[in-house]
Amino acid sequence: MAPGALLDIALELALEAGRLLTEERPDVLRMTTKSSRTDVATHMDRASEDLLVAGILARRPHDGILGEEGGERPGTSGVRWILDPIDGTTNYVYDLPIWAVSVAAEVDGVVVAGVVEAPALGRRYFAALGDGAWEGDPGSPHRIRVTGETDLGLALVTTGFGYAAARREQQAEDLRILAPRVRDIRRLGAASLDLSWVGAGLLDASFESGLKPWDLAAGGLIASEAGAVVSGLHGRPAGESLAIASTPGIFDQLHDALAEMGAEE
Repeated sequence: MAPGALLDIALELALEAGRLLTEERPDVLRMTTKSSRTDVATHMDRASEDLLVAGILARRPHDGILGEEGGERPGTSGVRWILDPIDGTTNYVYDLPIWAVSVAAEVDGVVVAGVVEAPALGRRYFAALGDGAWEGDPGSPHRIRVTGETDLGLALVTTGFGYAAARREQQAEDLRILAPRVRDIRRLGAASLDLSWVGAGLLDASFESGLKPWDLAAGGLIASEAGAVVSGLHGRPAGESLAIASTPGIFDQLHDALAEMGAEE
């Protein structure tokens, strides 16, 4: 199936999930813990994923699905959907607006379409492989591009922290070393938006270890289609050990600094 047709489905379903999460958010959220007592999911995470899965299966019943909350459902079509029903659940719980619905589609293992829908911010980012990255209403979007920064010392960089205390301790040490080498560092709490904002030129770079496919798939494609270098260390693909997304002019500098620090998980 053509990337554009998969993107149309992703856009439609991400918009529906975003409406659900904003319009039907209750005053009190029911929560469960996952990997640690600070790693939580709400009943709205599950409601959002249920909506996305039902919408996909109604349109494409033979596709595979990988969702953060529901696990993996095998398919036979060669298309697999990768879903994060609320990326930034902690922000959502605290009613901070930096969270998103992330919907991506891959064909034979290659991500070809992705949407990052941030309804509380009024932002929507999307891309299809080979067709650039875009922001706004699908009917009248504007194209996004990375910054032209070439000096790591002037770069605004974002990162994220894991839920395990030992990992956060190491990540904090990495930041202590990196902070004097960049303009400033942000920690926003939603990896899909970190990646999309690198693509949109709101940030110069992002790096994080511990990202799962649902954290990386849509935002990584958006960043890449906007001109970012999206990679791991030493030519490895971006993934759980480390994901770097950077405007090309500072990628090598940031890569070498992270390699020197041993920033992989």
